[in-house]
Amino acid sequence: MSTGKETGAVPPPARPLDDDAERLAALGYESHFRRDMSLWANFSLGFTYLSPVVGVYSLFAISLAQAGPPMIWAFVIAGLGQLLVALVFGEIVSQYPVSGGIYPWARRLWGRRWAWMNGWIYLVALLATIAGVSYGAGPYAAAMLGFDASVNATILCALAILAVATLINLSGTRWLAMAAIVGFTAELVGALVVGVWLLVTERHHGLGVFFDGQGAGEGGSYAAAFLAASLIGIYQYYGFEACGDVAEEVRDPARRIPKAMRMTIYVGGAAATFVALSLVLAVADFGAVVSGADADPVTTALTAAFGSGPVKIVLGIVLISFVSCAMSLQAAASRLTYAYARDDMIVGSRVLARFSPTRHVPPYALLLAAVLPAVLVIGSKLSTDALTKIISFAALGIYLAFQAVVLAALRARLKGWRPSGSFTLGRWGLVVNVAALVYGVAAMINMSWPRTPDVPWYDNYIVPLSAAIVIVAGLAYMAATRHYGRGDTPAGDAVPAPAADPLATR
Repeated sequence: MSTGKETGAVPPPARPLDDDAERLAALGYESHFRRDMSLWANFSLGFTYLSPVVGVYSLFAISLAQAGPPMIWAFVIAGLGQLLVALVFGEIVSQYPVSGGIYPWARRLWGRRWAWMNGWIYLVALLATIAGVSYGAGPYAAAMLGFDASVNATILCALAILAVATLINLSGTRWLAMAAIVGFTAELVGALVVGVWLLVTERHHGLGVFFDGQGAGEGGSYAAAFLAASLIGIYQYYGFEACGDVAEEVRDPARRIPKAMRMTIYVGGAAATFVALSLVLAVADFGAVVSGADADPVTTALTAAFGSGPVKIVLGIVLISFVSCAMSLQAAASRLTYAYARDDMIVGSRVLARFSPTRHVPPYALLLAAVLPAVLVIGSKLSTDALTKIISFAALGIYLAFQAVVLAALRARLKGWRPSGSFTLGRWGLVVNVAALVYGVAAMINMSWPRTPDVPWYDNYIVPLSAAIVIVAGLAYMAATRHYGRGDTPAGDAVPAPAADPLATR
C-alpha cells in the first residue's frame, strides 16, 4: 500500500538497501519486496522475456517465405529503434524506480487517467502474450517427446508450462532471479552452440544471400513483402521493460536497471540476429520455403544438422526458453497488477495487493497472471482461431503501451521536465525521445496494416480492431468503476508546477 508517512532516521550511506528504501519512501511507497535481484539477474529477466529463441523460431518460417534472406535486416532496424525507446525508459526508471514499470511511469509523467489506460493496455497484452508463448511451446514439446501435436496435447503442454512458471514465481525473488539466470545461460549457450554447428555443418550459402530475395515478393512490391516480413524484428525487441517492472527487487535500481535494459537490447538482439543468420544459411532450398513446400524450415535444418536423436536435446533447450519466457512475462504482469492494486486502481485491489509474508511476492497477483492465460489456452479447445485473434493484439498492445510512455515523456519534457535520476541523456534527451516516438508509430502502422484482402474485413483488420476493442473495454471499465481516481500517491508531478505570479497577490 502506498504511504505518505515520513521515514525514520536517515540510514548510513554505506547501506545501499536502506538508501533504496528511503528513495522509494520519497516517491510515496513502502516496499515489501526483497532486493534479491542482482544486475545480471535483472538483465537475465529481460533477456528471457525478449527470448531470441522463442521470437526467431516462432516467426522464422513466415518471414523467410515473405521476403527471403534479407528479412534478417529487420533485426537491425528494429533493434536500433527499440534501443531509442530503452534509452527513454532508462531515464524514467532511474528517476522513478517503482515496481510495475509502465503504469507508475505514466502516472508520474502525465496523470492518473493516462496511467490507468496505459497499464490496462499493457496488462491485457501481457496476459495474451503469456497464453501465446505457452501455447506456442506445444509443437516443440511434441517433437521432443514424440507425440502428435493435437489441440488437446498442446493445451496440456501449455498448462504445464504455466504451472512451472507460476511455481517459480511464487517461490520468491531469489528463485526467480536464479531461474532467470539459468534460462538466460541455457538459451544463450544453446543459441551459440546450435548456430555455430549449423554454420559448420549445414551452411549452404554465402553472405551474399542476405541481399537477394530468392524469388520472394515476386508479382508485387518487394518493399511491401519486406515490411510484412520485418514483423519478426518488431516482435523480437520487447522484454527490456521487464527490468523496470521489478524495480523494487533490485539494489541500486536507478543505476542498474537502465544498464540492464541496454544490455538486454545489445545481447538479446545480437543473439537473435545470429540465430536467424545461422538458420538462413542452413536452409538448403529457399524456393521450397517461399512456395510453402517446406513449411517448417527450422525443424528441417535442425534435423539435418543434428539428426533425429540429438535434435531432441536442442528442442529441450527450446522448451527451457519457452518456460523462461513465460516466467518473465508472468513476473512482469504480476508486478503491474500489484502496482495497480496498491494504488487501489483496480477491482479486487485489497486481495491483489496482498503479500506473502514468507516469499515476499504478491501471490494473488501472480495467480491472476496464471489463471487468465490458462483460461485463454483452454478456450482454444473451442476455437483455436479465437485464441489467434486474441494473441494478435499482444504485440501491438505492448507497443501501444510503450509509445504512450514515450509520448508522456515527450509531453513532460516539453513542459519542463528534466530527468533527475542517475541515468540521463542530457542534451540528447529530446532528440532521442522524438526519434523513439517516430520509430514506435511507424512500427505500429506496420503491425496494423491489413495484408489479407481475401479474408473477411474483420480478419483483415484484426490487429487494429482488437486494439480498439481493448481500449473501448478499458474506457467502459474506467467509466463504470472510476478506480482511476483513487490512490494518494503523486500523479503528474514530473512536470514542475507553474510559478506563482507575484502580481496576482497584489
